[in-house]
Amino acid sequence: MLIRARSKDGNFRFQLEPSDSAEVLAQKIIEITQNADPNTITISDKPRGGEIPLSTLKGRKVGGLGLKHGDLLFVSYESNAADSAPSAPSTDAISISNPSATGTAKRPWELVQEDPVDTYWRSRDGKIPRGRDPHFCKHGANAMCDYCMPLEPYDPTYHASQNIKHLSYHSYLRKLQPTGKTLASSSTQFLPPLDPLSYKVKIPCPSGSHPSYPAGICSKCQPSAITLQPQPFRMVDHLEFSSPSIIDSFLQTWRHTGFQRFGWLIGRYAPYEEVPMGIKAVVEAIHEPPQEGDLDGLSLELPWGDEARIKSLAAAAGLSVVGMIWTDLTPDSEDKSKSICKRHQDSYFLSSVETIFAAKVQLDNPTPSKSSSTGVFSSRMVTAVLSGTPEGGIDVSAYMVSEQAVAMVDADMIEASVEPGTVRVKEEEEGRYVPDVFFRFKNEYGIDVKQSAKPCFPVEYLLVNVTHGFPTTPSPSFISTTQFAIENRPGIEHQDVTNVMATLYQLKAPELMAGQDGGQRRKDLVTYLSDWHLLAFLGSVGILSEDDTKALAKVVTAPNLDDPHILDSAIQTDGWQTLMAITEDSAPRRPNRAAPQQPAPGTSDADIPPELFDAIDIPPDTGFGSSGGAGGSGVKVCPHCTFENPSSNVDCEVCGLPLSG
Repeated sequence: MLIRARSKDGNFRFQLEPSDSAEVLAQKIIEITQNADPNTITISDKPRGGEIPLSTLKGRKVGGLGLKHGDLLFVSYESNAADSAPSAPSTDAISISNPSATGTAKRPWELVQEDPVDTYWRSRDGKIPRGRDPHFCKHGANAMCDYCMPLEPYDPTYHASQNIKHLSYHSYLRKLQPTGKTLASSSTQFLPPLDPLSYKVKIPCPSGSHPSYPAGICSKCQPSAITLQPQPFRMVDHLEFSSPSIIDSFLQTWRHTGFQRFGWLIGRYAPYEEVPMGIKAVVEAIHEPPQEGDLDGLSLELPWGDEARIKSLAAAAGLSVVGMIWTDLTPDSEDKSKSICKRHQDSYFLSSVETIFAAKVQLDNPTPSKSSSTGVFSSRMVTAVLSGTPEGGIDVSAYMVSEQAVAMVDADMIEASVEPGTVRVKEEEEGRYVPDVFFRFKNEYGIDVKQSAKPCFPVEYLLVNVTHGFPTTPSPSFISTTQFAIENRPGIEHQDVTNVMATLYQLKAPELMAGQDGGQRRKDLVTYLSDWHLLAFLGSVGILSEDDTKALAKVVTAPNLDDPHILDSAIQTDGWQTLMAITEDSAPRRPNRAAPQQPAPGTSDADIPPELFDAIDIPPDTGFGSSGGAGGSGVKVCPHCTFENPSSNVDCEVCGLPLSG
């Protein structure tokens, strides 16, 4: 078959056979280059984007590359330094060798570990089932025709009828994928259909004909003009809070202080059946990082200090950071029980500052994807805002920013404006190239108009709406009925390890042993520990190691909490044993005194049961009871730590404090 190649050196033709090794193709490509650095040679099936290093073709056949007779390959490379002598081309320089010796090289998208929800949808066809049409179907019950056959997940008629404005991510992939090609990464004929957007100048220039930007620029390295348009797909279709109490507890700080609050959404991604091949983000908890709130905003430090530990702990529980949430609430001056509605169609939904911040967060958290030539594509970080409604209530609004917004922020092209509903395009300067930016809208006559986005344009062009809600039958991962104090709320809530140990002692946690059926006690302990804020706190006090905390997180979020041996793996860790030892030692002990046998007649002590006397901590120097003071028992009970000392001691042998109190 005939394969064509085009590079900066001209157009070339190769005569190859499908059974030929890719090493033959690589050798022919190297021969047509002029003073090329073999390690930089890439090929693609289009002029720009989708470049694949030549070194990744080793161990494959020409027919396995998906090439057909007459296909055109675009070859690009970097030239060697001018003062270096050109060397004879060799396939060894690009590491193409016998596949039996080194095996097949992995391409970037083949090394990706996708989210379980992606694996779920890749294993299904996602087609929309339809019932028998009573008017047009003339066949039997076991037959099928055009009027009742399942629809593709990207069918525009179905989406319009269901008022679905965006394709789901996997529906979008099915629309892009050629007919007959599989999405399985093991297929040698599969080429990823997605290429992440980039509005940066290519450095170095693919042509190699001039110095790198900013010393030089040409049409091959500069980005094309940008036309802002609605994004046809969204990475997450729905935001679901597993329990209404998550929102209620997050609002407590604002209710007490009036200051705004920020939090990271801890949860997981799951299939969303309301949309064809849809994905929803299920929020199980909100983690609040250190911050300084104010009446009209807040200050946040990024990256936050505990970020790595919190993400690692969430991963151990099968969760991850799925987004962020903040409040924007102002009480109505005439009715403090209501909030002012500031975000609506006549003002803005997400301000330019918030949009750029969301774009930066999405840029830092890309989604692993086997359908992208780089192995990552877009992001699933959802942005949620708690703000006032027109009726004066409080509601959640969820958004994502488009791929164009993320690429423009990455290229340092846009900035926030004084007007919250407007984004400003930056001026071009040394080291920053800004291409032409346009946006379309319909004027007052209903005519589609294309207008320059410089110097500014509406922020709505960068937003993607996401629905939100609560489950009809809540099944949260964290089931604790006694909410632990939330982190980083100084003056409102305080996290104290002493309180944790007191609760563990009341639940008789030190008495539980691995392999024993603790019954209700074990179940109560698991329920108490099933709290995200408690887990995050225990990992920071220094008693439990990181591995011990992860083991505990895995246990308390397991679906089978009724298993009598569910806690065994956590109880057997060294950190848990240390915590139980400290809990038992720090617990208050019952005083070793006897209640008075014959209370004085006519006193109220006659009505007090003996058990109550045992629970009363009477100072040892009062001389009351058989073990107090220097009585006949020969011991002195320390009033500070309750340790029993010899009667001759002045100071306690354990804590060193005076026995006199």
